[in-house]
Amino acid sequence: MKTGAIYGINGPVLTVVDGSYRMSEMVWVGNQRLMGEVVYLQDRRTVIQAFEDTTGLRPGEPVEGTGRPLSAQLGPGLLGSIFDGVQRPLGAMDLFMPRGVHFKSLDTKKGWAVKMCVREGDLVSAGCIIAELQETSAIIHKVLIPPGISGVLTYVARDGEYSIKDTLAIAGKIPVTMEHAWPVRTPRPVKERKTPYQPLITGQRVIDTFFPLAKGGTAAIPGGFGTGKTITQHQLAKYSDADIIVYIGCGERGNEMTEVLEDFKQLVDPRTGQSLMDRTVLVANTSNMPVAAREASIYTGITIAEYYRDMGYHVAIMADSTSRWAEALRELSGRLEEMPAEEGYPAYLASRLAGFYERAGHVIGSGGQEGSVTIVGAVSPQGADFSEPVTQHTKRFVRCFWALDRALAYERHFPAINWLNSYSDYKDDLSEWFVQNVSPDFEPCRNALFRILYEESRLLEIVKLIGGDVLPEYQKQILETAKLIRTTYLQQNAYHAEDVYIPLDKQLEMMQDILRVYEEKKIC
Repeated sequence: MKTGAIYGINGPVLTVVDGSYRMSEMVWVGNQRLMGEVVYLQDRRTVIQAFEDTTGLRPGEPVEGTGRPLSAQLGPGLLGSIFDGVQRPLGAMDLFMPRGVHFKSLDTKKGWAVKMCVREGDLVSAGCIIAELQETSAIIHKVLIPPGISGVLTYVARDGEYSIKDTLAIAGKIPVTMEHAWPVRTPRPVKERKTPYQPLITGQRVIDTFFPLAKGGTAAIPGGFGTGKTITQHQLAKYSDADIIVYIGCGERGNEMTEVLEDFKQLVDPRTGQSLMDRTVLVANTSNMPVAAREASIYTGITIAEYYRDMGYHVAIMADSTSRWAEALRELSGRLEEMPAEEGYPAYLASRLAGFYERAGHVIGSGGQEGSVTIVGAVSPQGADFSEPVTQHTKRFVRCFWALDRALAYERHFPAINWLNSYSDYKDDLSEWFVQNVSPDFEPCRNALFRILYEESRLLEIVKLIGGDVLPEYQKQILETAKLIRTTYLQQNAYHAEDVYIPLDKQLEMMQDILRVYEEKKIC
């Protein structure tokens, strides 16, 4: 590989001459061997974005190509780990990674007790499970044939303890180990995409009842500062019925990310009674870290999610927040001297957002395992302005929109999801599941509560004009019932042992009780 030399430095964007590189190739920059990626190619000029601080770099220092794109290392040991935006393990350096220091993403020396699932002579293809091992107390890791590999197994190891570098099988002439690399910007292949039909049960009444999210679906949580975006995502990570959680802290404040890291280590998984970290991967990229790594962080996270999806697991991604990611795109675009579009964001903002959310889905993987990736992205519009570009483009690509309301948050009404501005397009897809698994009464009860809340919003406009005393008794009863719905059903206490998580059957009983009170006191 021909090595080029640095010609110009503009923050994280470097201009290199006399090199021979490929688009999106990962490179080592300077004498300190900082990590970077090729983003622009001309005849003798190459533009590179550095994933580390470029302070101290000088023109003339070498830039060495690796011949491969930015990739995630996939294998056992991901769960319970904390990575930065380019999958460097932060736990190894106590959440601080010095420049030019690179640890292996996975522990190459640790031994895993492996049970083989194939024999010599078996014909295998991409996605086939060849072995299993207990990665954590909650998750069995399934060793897959990597994409692009197929053939007859000419060698299969015996059951026993192996490291991730040891050869477990040989397919044709290609050795297969527990780990392999995958380019983070390339979606992993699937055999079939299915229409989502199962809800992601969260235990949060306003979500499960009024605005349900399907496994394999996409949702956005937009809201201004202090409205509870991060706390809502924490609740989903803790209590949703996803098998695996990938939490991406993209450009958030350092103290907030520290709280997340500390909380997740101490939380007890309600499903297993063990640590929640046993089925969680954290990707932490705080606001003071390089913007190029922030831009790459969501691709690293979703590649890890797709890997576990291919094993047959249901994975939920919490991306907090996509606005900070879009700001990183804007800064890099400005340094690349690209033509700005709305509010300075690059013209390709919409296509990048679409590419991210399109990687969600309920699929049949290459090996035949059925799994899903569900994406919940927080959006932080400045001044709670939902007309700004990131929120508007996000609405085009998600089917579930949980709009947080600053007024509700100031009233200490949490989750502060505004029931008039939010929506879910998954209700029809999930209708049959609710009938078969909960009750045929679930949807009629939900619709009845909705009608009362919408009628309340209409009546409140009248009350503002002429006062509430002139309303007839039946309309006053609607207002009282709507208040009961808001305070006892939509509002939920995250710190109360009985109220923090409500199963669907109990949600139905609560709705029926509210409607029973309404019908008993109804005045026609």
